[in-house]
Amino acid sequence: MHDRPVDEPCFASFPPAVLRPEELTSFSRGGGARTIPLVTQAVGAEVFLTGQTLFDGGAGIALHTHNCPESVTILEGDAIVEIDGTEHRVTRFDTTYVPAGTSHRFRNASAGEPMRILWIYASVDATRTVVETGVTARVDAEHVKAAADNR
Repeated sequence: MHDRPVDEPCFASFPPAVLRPEELTSFSRGGGARTIPLVTQAVGAEVFLTGQTLFDGGAGIALHTHNCPESVTILEGDAIVEIDGTEHRVTRFDTTYVPAGTSHRFRNASAGEPMRILWIYASVDATRTVVETGVTARVDAEHVKAAADNR
């Protein structure tokens, strides 16, 4: 299954980092959702990406796919996640796994309370394709563009 010895690192170097979401720049995903990039290439990531998305009451994101697997953990609140056409109600610490190419989206199940997710992409080269438009963009390019727009 693995081509390298178990004790060999799977990446060249990633400097240690402590990332505090409240100290980092968030950017709007539209519709009352905003994202805080955490482990990214900007801090040395070579294998995966992580971040948080915060949803205002009733907020949601568009149906989309990725070119790599994604896992999401609910950190706060209640959500409705649609995966491949099926809706699931999820709550704090529930975790999803979505294979590459599978359509999905999250929305806040509450009209008034906030919701927060932690997302992990299985590649630093993760892309997002919005189902409705077919537009594909690198996930980290969204972060760079948002940082530039906030300057």
